[in-house]
Amino acid sequence: MFELRARDQNTKARRGRLQTAHGVIETPAFMPVGTQGSVKGVSPRELHELEAQIILGNTYHLFVRPGLDVIRAIGGLHRFMNWDGPILTDSGGYQIFSLAKLRKITEEGVHFQNHVDGTPAFISPEMAMEIQATLGSDIAMVLDECPPWPCEYDYAARSLEMTHRWAQRCKKISETGFRKPESQLVFGIVQGATFEELRRTSAQILAAMDFDGYAIGGVSVGEPEPEMMKAVESSEPFLPENKPRYAMGLGTPPQLLELVARGMDMFDCVLPTRLARNGTAFTASGTMNFKNAEFTLQSGPLEEGCECEACRGYSRAYIRHLIKAEEILGLRLLSLHNLHFYLDLMKRARAAIEDGSFSEFRRQFVAGYQTRDSG
Repeated sequence: MFELRARDQNTKARRGRLQTAHGVIETPAFMPVGTQGSVKGVSPRELHELEAQIILGNTYHLFVRPGLDVIRAIGGLHRFMNWDGPILTDSGGYQIFSLAKLRKITEEGVHFQNHVDGTPAFISPEMAMEIQATLGSDIAMVLDECPPWPCEYDYAARSLEMTHRWAQRCKKISETGFRKPESQLVFGIVQGATFEELRRTSAQILAAMDFDGYAIGGVSVGEPEPEMMKAVESSEPFLPENKPRYAMGLGTPPQLLELVARGMDMFDCVLPTRLARNGTAFTASGTMNFKNAEFTLQSGPLEEGCECEACRGYSRAYIRHLIKAEEILGLRLLSLHNLHFYLDLMKRARAAIEDGSFSEFRRQFVAGYQTRDSG
């Protein structure tokens, strides 16, 4: 299922290959986020042209709307959204705890009112796996509780114990084969807030459950970046080397390379399309806000040397015009560029790990990247 093909000599960076029912994923890999069955502003054809290997869908959002009856009737999420590549579905735990209007967490599961119309709903660990089985994703995530930041140690510890019990229930129901696609992989999720001891314990307990892969959750929830990196560093040594590792919901381009250097293999983040909708592009030298007047008369491409559609065919001046005029083409072009940038960054990281130059590649990229006003 997962093959390690190369390692960096100076960091923990890994070059791997993950086999799924809908195709092979070369790692390190970035997963464009298609929360509601769509990567915002980008078609499946364009995703293939961008060489996206896998995309992410969200259990909570798809459960709320359009609902499982619709997706079941159409024949699963792949057919519903016309995407024939691999899909990872998040269990919805983070969204329940961050979006639901009212929620009550019990040992049984989570009672909540959804964020769309306030309708009462309930998801248990078993239901989370059933929903993902109905979606037919290639990789399913266990249901977990994502503690807020900051939180007290006692709360984090109690939450973690329940998360582990929920993980065991998800594991059990997935192994019965009840409505679960035979080829669906299941990943456990390491939690523990910002506490090193809890992160270590969580990684050890989940590793003993022998999941197909492991995610590190509860990061990028408002904590300072050093705390984010510490959470990953506290977890990674206790995760199996022969299983893929997924850092959830991360991050900026430099953060991705820093996490690759810390042994992470898979990433997802809404920033490429979210910032595009705000008029911001990612480049090797940092972000560029096309609402700024400096681009008004610039005839060159968004980024020299970039092969994306936006850079091949359009000037900075035209893209700025589209953004200022609130034309949909503007946010689409920036979305295509930003996704290309993230996907290409991982492609370059894979090549650097293979040829032994990752440390220098990481150093040069991070040194040259500047965070500017993103509007």
